[in-house]
Amino acid sequence: MSQEQLDTVFQEWQDNEARAEEMIPLLGKLYRQYNVIPSLFGRSLINRSVTRILKNHRYVRKVEGTELSVADTLPMVKTMVELDLGPAHIDIGRLGVAFKKSGESDVRAFLERELSDIVGRHDSSGMGGEPQDVVLYGFGRIGRILARILIEKAGGGNLLRLRAIVVRGSGDDLEKRASLLRRDSVHGPFAGSIDVDHDNQALIANGHVIRVIYANSPAEVDYTAYGIDNAIVVDNTGKWRDREGLSQHLESKGVAKVLLTAPGKGDLKNIVHGINHESIGDDDRLVSAASCTTNAIVPVLKALNDEFGIVHGHVETVHSYTNDQNLIDNYHKGDRRGRSAPLNMVLTETGAAKAVAKALPELSGKLTGNAIRVPTPNVSMAILNLSLSRATDRDSLNDYLRQMALHSPMHKQIDYVDSPEVVSSDFVGNRHAGVVDAKATIADGKQAVLYVWYDNEFGYSCQVVRILQYMSNVRHRYLPATR
Repeated sequence: MSQEQLDTVFQEWQDNEARAEEMIPLLGKLYRQYNVIPSLFGRSLINRSVTRILKNHRYVRKVEGTELSVADTLPMVKTMVELDLGPAHIDIGRLGVAFKKSGESDVRAFLERELSDIVGRHDSSGMGGEPQDVVLYGFGRIGRILARILIEKAGGGNLLRLRAIVVRGSGDDLEKRASLLRRDSVHGPFAGSIDVDHDNQALIANGHVIRVIYANSPAEVDYTAYGIDNAIVVDNTGKWRDREGLSQHLESKGVAKVLLTAPGKGDLKNIVHGINHESIGDDDRLVSAASCTTNAIVPVLKALNDEFGIVHGHVETVHSYTNDQNLIDNYHKGDRRGRSAPLNMVLTETGAAKAVAKALPELSGKLTGNAIRVPTPNVSMAILNLSLSRATDRDSLNDYLRQMALHSPMHKQIDYVDSPEVVSSDFVGNRHAGVVDAKATIADGKQAVLYVWYDNEFGYSCQVVRILQYMSNVRHRYLPATR
């Protein structure tokens, strides 16, 4: 390339940086003033850096095959700010691609047509009713990530208010609790500021006052004494997983419902958002969010079963070690889990294959499963070895899954990557339930093997929040509508 060409490429980059910088406050206004949650093919645009916004635009070319730059999307964002929109999730990437393919030139006319349901409806209540109090019972890995997500979402009409966390102890460890929320070895620093209010026994995170309640059992807590009422308690302890145990929470004053972040036992509904969340009724006071693995595989299995039919299959989970295992060899009630987690691959059992049937009854008895715990702290993989009813090939199977990830109602659950270089750490912080690795797909007639990555902490927590929103009657409108 000549020096002139090199200068041109660099100037284009600088111009796009300037456009992204101009876009950031407009996106913030859409989010905080209009309760519009903007994204780019499922990638959030809220609280993102200039570089991240540019990378999200680059992603569009990889998965959609259409070049989309901030020069295309900035005029759309400017126009949306002027349209007095009602609350909704708006995928600016999908709108941008559709506008380019339409051949139209009038951005405003295009958006007024595509967003007609919410144009001029800023005063409407499109996301639900009154704010919902949320309490995190347990503040471990999942609890702290849920706190981060709830705090992050509080500015855009999310209607979920994190009011308190419940932990064991005597009340002298607020600084340590704050530090664990502030710093995370896997997920990085907290996006904002956290202060400790010793007088009120609370953490103040980005302006949100979160009471820290110390208790050894649900029976000890009266939430109304803290101004909390009609709350949903999210039990992150895993200590109680059946109806009898979880019902203890309902005996506490101020509690309306309970959501368990572990597979539920007995007749508890195990919910995978995007699959069977609409089965949650107003009378369901105890609900399980199933497991991270179940959430990762069920959407992909549903997509495959709908299109190709699944005769039978085996699910092998390659799972990061968890806090349940030992750092060094020591006694453990579970088989093999007493051996050092950072030093060994540990073969163990998983109930994920059987749990699939609770969300997808049509696959009952068709799947077996096993798990291998491996020495990584986060991000896992599910290998789906399936016999299909209808023959296919690798390219057709991948193209179908790519379309499901981009355009189906399960686009929040299924993600898609087509790179020969990705490894587990590349998926830390991914907000989807699972990510199909297209390069690894194998298909030969009616036999198929799929590799699905998932952030077993963050991706799962995003699914939990989606269930929380549904239980709170927060109904998001997604535009443009998926097929």
